[in-house]
Amino acid sequence: QVHVAESGGGLVQTGGSLKLSCVASGSTWNFYTVAWYRQVEGKQREPVVVVTDGVSNYAEFVKGRFAISTDTTKNTVYLQMNSLKPEDTGVYQCYVGERLSTGGIHRYWGQGTQVTVSS
Repeated sequence: QVHVAESGGGLVQTGGSLKLSCVASGSTWNFYTVAWYRQVEGKQREPVVVVTDGVSNYAEFVKGRFAISTDTTKNTVYLQMNSLKPEDTGVYQCYVGERLSTGGIHRYWGQGTQVTVSS
C-alpha cells in the first residue's frame, strides 16, 4: 500500500519562497502521473501542476513562479514555489498515480501541508 505525505509548508512573506516535498512510501517508483493541487479558502480544490507521462501542465496562475521536480531515488516529488502571493495561501496536496491494467489510473493522495503567505 502506497502512503503519501507532504511537508515543507509554513508561513512566508509576500515574495518569499517555499519548497514542498511529497514522499511516496511503500512502493518502488513506478508512477505514471504526479501532481500538486491546492485548496484555497472559499474555493474548490484546483490543480497547480500535473505531470503525466513526463509532460508537465501548470496552472496559469503559477506559471513562471512554481516548478515541479521529481527524485525517483527518494520517491519524492517537489514543488518549488517562488514569488509567493497572499492568494497562494492554502492547503497543498500531492498525489502519485499508477496506471491500472484496465487502463485507468489509481491516485494516492496525501493529507496536505498548509502554506500561508502574509502581506
